[in-house]
Amino acid sequence: MKSGAEPSAALLPRGAALFDRIDYRLIETPEDKDNLYLMRYRAYLQAGLIPPSESQRVTDRFDDAPNVWNFGVYVDDELCSSVRIHVLTAECRMSYTTEVFGDVLHPRLDRGEVFVDPCRFVADPEMQQRFPELPYLTVRLPFVACEHFNADVGLSMVRTDHQAFYRRVFLSETLTEPRSFPGWPTKKAVLMASDYPKVREKILTRFPIMRSSAFERRMLFTRSIPRQAATRPALLTTPRNRDVAALAVGSAY
Repeated sequence: MKSGAEPSAALLPRGAALFDRIDYRLIETPEDKDNLYLMRYRAYLQAGLIPPSESQRVTDRFDDAPNVWNFGVYVDDELCSSVRIHVLTAECRMSYTTEVFGDVLHPRLDRGEVFVDPCRFVADPEMQQRFPELPYLTVRLPFVACEHFNADVGLSMVRTDHQAFYRRVFLSETLTEPRSFPGWPTKKAVLMASDYPKVREKILTRFPIMRSSAFERRMLFTRSIPRQAATRPALLTTPRNRDVAALAVGSAY
């Protein structure tokens, strides 16, 4: 669906025009999934994170988890970037982040906290060169997810060399020392987090492009084929302020 916020030239001096050309789509069809997995492969291969493979696809068991939403960001109807969003609750904890940092996250999930956990943040190498503003337009999706799911915390499992970006832009704090990450033999990741209620207004003030409407959020996170697990944590029955536009914190890369 087309984004529902007004572009901000102050935020994206090179990207305000691109904002009107992007389309966010929930990846659900076999064709769209194959295109996504192929783009991941190209991105990870270009970054030196994986060796060449005959399949030329990157996927894992979490792509079909009941608590996951895979999004593609399209420019002029061409897939350019993507992000995978998990919503972690006490009832549904499936994600790579809980596997790697479970000792940190499970006690907090036991207490009833809700996390938005983005990962698989990738961009087509050629499109990333053409549109350097793509990261901002892509990580907007977890921002919207935090609002929609009434999250307490936005997580970021990121490579150690990407911490500065999340600390500077999303006010994220590093919670752990670097750890090995499945599938990245030469890289390590840290867990970063932002206190959503605390930083929400600060980020919205600095980045008004993160704003969204209730209609946009419903359109983005309503699946055409419902999954077995509930798509909304029960916490949503007591919203903080549903009329204020969205903010989230973090995205994994």
